Amino acid sequence: MAETAGLLRLIDARGSAEPPIPELQSTAPAGVLEAVRQIIDEVRRDGDAALRQMARRFDGASLTELAVPPAACADALASLAPAVRDALEVAAERISEFHGTQREPGHVWSRDGVTVRSLRIPVDRAGLYVPGGRAAYPSTVLMTAIPAKAAGVASLALCVPPRADGTVAPVTLAAAALAGVQEVYAVGGAGAVAALAYGTETIPRVDLIAGPGNTYVAVAKQEVAGVVGVPSAFAGPSEVVVVADGSAAAELVALDLIVQAEHGPDGMACLVTWDPAVAEAVGAEVAVAAATAPRRAEIEATLASSGYAIVVGDRGQAAEAVNRIAPEHLQLMVAEPNELLPLIRHAGAIFCGENAPASLGDYLAGPSHVLPTGRTARFASALGVADFCRTTHVVSADEDALVSLGPAVETLATAEGLPAHAASVRRRLDRLAGGDPAGTRP
Repeated sequence: MAETAGLLRLIDARGSAEPPIPELQSTAPAGVLEAVRQIIDEVRRDGDAALRQMARRFDGASLTELAVPPAACADALASLAPAVRDALEVAAERISEFHGTQREPGHVWSRDGVTVRSLRIPVDRAGLYVPGGRAAYPSTVLMTAIPAKAAGVASLALCVPPRADGTVAPVTLAAAALAGVQEVYAVGGAGAVAALAYGTETIPRVDLIAGPGNTYVAVAKQEVAGVVGVPSAFAGPSEVVVVADGSAAAELVALDLIVQAEHGPDGMACLVTWDPAVAEAVGAEVAVAAATAPRRAEIEATLASSGYAIVVGDRGQAAEAVNRIAPEHLQLMVAEPNELLPLIRHAGAIFCGENAPASLGDYLAGPSHVLPTGRTARFASALGVADFCRTTHVVSADEDALVSLGPAVETLATAEGLPAHAASVRRRLDRLAGGDPAGTRP
């Protein structure tokens, strides 16, 4: 078998005890961390002036104002092409309905006179990051703002990179208006993350930052995680693994690989199959589709660095390869996807069968398309209502509970060498026993 299948690098894992997997793009290539830290320092020191300088440096834009007036968003929505507005409204309605089901009532647990109530309280203010530059992403506005609204977040601030003329794409502004976002800032990259985390003259600081971005944005969120809340997922460059067998149409598999590759470099597109003929057929279709694609440069850049076709021995080995990669998007383009599904443990989102491409999830299946990348699907999940909330425990106890449980608390506190902890219970027990009814002890 050739070493490549079209634009895909071929990995023959048949017969391997442990199937080799592609080396995923590092979440922080050499120099990125240092650059991000410098950007954060500049924003903390110089505020708006640093953001304007970065807009010139990175976006080629000269900005007078960082904030986009709310009227501009309303005007963009009013002037949007009817078909596009209708599609955004369909997406918004479905995303809102899905995330409404994620709201959880307060949980109550009670035993032996002790009652614990768990309250889910939304953060006061959330920052949302939406990419720009290579494309406009109104869908990401909906996929971040609507879960936050469903959680009950009262104040939202949206940052999106400006275009070269200093404006934000009207379709993005229209989505902001549709989602009810009142603050939009023409600020992008790691500088936007720093501005949201620390605040500037124009941008008030937030309590939490959510949304996808390039590696610099994702690393910046990690860097400010001690200052603001950041979901555990590393929401970086896009990834897809398609598991396909001979029942899948090679053309569709190729398109599904290209779907994520067209976001641009640093992502990953990977085919996994136990049929060598599928690898050859899909590779050929990828080459044909990429050659005429409007975003050919982005597709070829992604595939050149991280485009793979892995041939494995069987379904079990295919699942093992998927679990080791832990991709953002996983498509099961096989005859019986539900038979393979129980073997999958690590994936941000799973799409089963020919009629459920990842594009459906990208726009209006319902769940947020902000998903874990960089193998963080091993422990992280899609952005959801819970990411915008905190859980606070409210504990109460009656006298009988304190009398019953207090001695155990006192014993444990004494064993840990924390006498004040023990005394706080002992004094209460003494008072209940009448040993010091007036509470006169020092």
